[in-house]
Parts: sequence; C-alpha cells; structure tokens
Amino acid sequence: MNTWRNASLAVTAAALLTLTTACGQEQGDAAPNGQAVGNAAPAQQPADSGYGSAGGGYGSGADAEAAEPQEAGQLAVRESKKLGKVLTDSEGFTLYRFDKDTANPPKSNCAGACAATWPVVASGNATAAAGTGPELLGEVTRADGTSQLTVDGWPMYRYAKDTSPGQVNGQGVGGTWFAAAPDGKKAAKNADGAGVGEPAESAESADPADPAGLSVRKDPELGDIVVDGRGMTVYRFTKDSAWPMKTACTGDCLKKWPVVAPMAKNAVDGVTTKGFVTFDRPDGVKQQTIDCWPIYTFAGDAKPGDTNGQGVGGTWYAVSPESKLVGATR
Repeated sequence: MNTWRNASLAVTAAALLTLTTACGQEQGDAAPNGQAVGNAAPAQQPADSGYGSAGGGYGSGADAEAAEPQEAGQLAVRESKKLGKVLTDSEGFTLYRFDKDTANPPKSNCAGACAATWPVVASGNATAAAGTGPELLGEVTRADGTSQLTVDGWPMYRYAKDTSPGQVNGQGVGGTWFAAAPDGKKAAKNADGAGVGEPAESAESADPADPAGLSVRKDPELGDIVVDGRGMTVYRFTKDSAWPMKTACTGDCLKKWPVVAPMAKNAVDGVTTKGFVTFDRPDGVKQQTIDCWPIYTFAGDAKPGDTNGQGVGGTWYAVSPESKLVGATR
C-alpha cells in the first residue's frame, strides 16, 4: 500500500514539475502537454527555430549566403481576406517590398544575410499580372551586378519562411516588410493609411494563410520590442499572471487592449517561443502567450511604430523579445 502511495505521489510531483517548467518558470522550454493550467491549451507548433535575423537589416551578416535570384515568371494576384489584393509569382508565392529600399530612384538596401532571408526576385522573364500594365514592371541592378524585378520602382523579394503558395509569413516583419499589392504599393490595409486603427480580425475570421506573426522592431527609445504581423507594438499587463495563467483584462478593457490571436510557431521571428501556448480565456476568447504571459495590442496605436500604450496606468508595457516588460520599474 505504501509502495503504491509513494509511486502515486512521485507521478503527481513529476506532472507538477512539467507544468511549472512549461509556463513561466526557469527550468526549461518544454511545452505543456494539454494540461488545463489556468485554462491554457497548447498552440499549434510546427517545427521551427523561432529565431532569426529577418527583421530586415542591411546585410550585416556577410557569412549568410543569399540564394541565386529566381525569376518571377507570370505574375498573378491573390485575394486575401486580411490584406486585399496580393501580388504573387507564377508559383503563387507572395512578393514583398522593403521600407528601407527606395523606388525613385529604385534601390535595394537588402544584401548579405538580409537577402538570404528575403531572396531577391530576378527581373528575367517577369510578365505583368492580369489587370495591371506592363509599364509598372522594371529592374534595378544590385551591387553584385544581378538584375532585380521592380514594381512601380520597388524592388521585389520573396520570404524564406513562406514554404507554400499563399502564405504571407513575412507580412509586417520588423515593421518594414510588407506584401506587395499589384501596383507595387503595400498590400496591408493599414500600411498606406487606409484602415488605420481598425481592430484586428479575430482568429475565426482571419485568413488561415495570413498568420499574425511576431517579430522584433528596434524602437529608438525602448530598444528591441515585439511587434505583431502588422508591425503593431505588443504589450503585457502587470495585473495578469503567467503561473497560474490568468487575465485581469476583460469586458471593456479588451476594447482598448485587443488580444493577440493565436498563431503558428513558425510565424515567430526573433521572439522567444518559451511558453508559447494558446490561452483559453474565461470569456471564450483565445489569446496568444509568450513565456505563458497573455499579450495584447493597444487600440490607441494608430500605425506601426506607435508605442502610445507604453506605461499606461503604470500597468501596461511593451514586451522584449525575451517576454520581459520594457521600461517597467518593478
């Protein structure tokens, strides 16, 4: 009898240790195995390192080898529920533009490690998408002598983490990378001023091919902070808790602080994937967490780069790539 009781206690202790390790503790990075801890449930987690340099520098990592530019062929237009019309290559892969490039004159500022993550699109045999004029297409000669496709002057790229046609995992990365519209403008509804301040789509209504994504942006005052797939600043609430996982933001609070919807782990770039689980909130809303902390955006941030939620009420703070509170004094 004592042997059975001791074995039972040992199993219970081991299970508790596993949960503690998974959610917000220091022992490791294991993911929960479906245990109902504070209504937390595991998110879908396709294999991926979750780390990288895709935030879009100027090719500082010379050791990274860029792929040979591939031609785009017959360009096409895909209709995205979230982004509207998105420009793709002949195989259906999304084409992107970089805010640190210029269109007049056309110039690419992505080389080295940057070009390994964002493969350039060769001008080669590109043909304008149906409904667009061929005059929009052009080319720019890169520093290495290769010719890159431009659309209305903007150099075009693919994203290495788009592994199948229709994906837009690069949307909003670093607040500088955006899917291209057929006319070369940003396909994001909020990128060129339209739709600014509109609430994010719920997980149920979002286009499955357009994962929200998390990446890192270097803010001039706050340093490295986490942003969502639209480039909007991500926040944590000090009145929440990670262990047990609980939220203190409910009702009208959610109108000001919309939750970050669950996403696939391979949509994360440069942000910790420790405690990367879906929080099944008491109000039925599903919310993404990092290090088991629920994360939010702020309705008062009108455009990518805004940090108007920083320090609000002494309880809301931007989040570091390690899930820490940025600028908090406690």
